[in-house]
Amino acid sequence: MSYLALKHLHVTCVVLSGLGFCLRGWWMATASPRLLARLTRVLPHVIDSTLLGSALVMAWMSGQYPFVHGWLTAKVLGLLAYILLGAMALKRAPTRAARLRFFVLALLAYAYIVGVALTRNPLLL
Repeated sequence: MSYLALKHLHVTCVVLSGLGFCLRGWWMATASPRLLARLTRVLPHVIDSTLLGSALVMAWMSGQYPFVHGWLTAKVLGLLAYILLGAMALKRAPTRAARLRFFVLALLAYAYIVGVALTRNPLLL
């Protein structure tokens, strides 16, 4: 697979992952039973695994690695924050109000990751 095709797959997964998270956040906020559906629980893992796999292969193909390049390090740290905040938003926070706060924070982490990817600058300058 060419680097360009891999990048298109990666960007597609970024968009699908973000849209899926927003939809699941909406369902969480409205207490929809759809949040418990099998597809809702499985599909995000498939998309996010493809997203992570494509990122790893692109890093290997380009010779750019986290903890060597600052912007990739920022993306990895932002990803860890996004995962933790997203888990709190969709599953772990004890109250609906807390889940909504974590949801907003997770969206901000997602936006930060995308911003760093577009600017290749951890300070978003």
